[in-house]
Amino acid sequence: MYGAIGAGLAAIGAGIGIGQIGGHAMDAIARQPEAVGDIRNNMLIVAAFVEAVALFACVIALL
Repeated sequence: MYGAIGAGLAAIGAGIGIGQIGGHAMDAIARQPEAVGDIRNNMLIVAAFVEAVALFACVIALL
């Protein structure tokens, strides 16, 4: 039971984190449209790191 709660919290945290990343990336693109490529690449890398941490958290919670 506690593992499911931990996995759920990890998924919620990852969703919030990726939402924040996307929102701030859109703000940055609106301010500097010429830097779209760099911003998008950095956004995808950080989103992948957030997903990896969430995956590790889910695995540890379910163990």
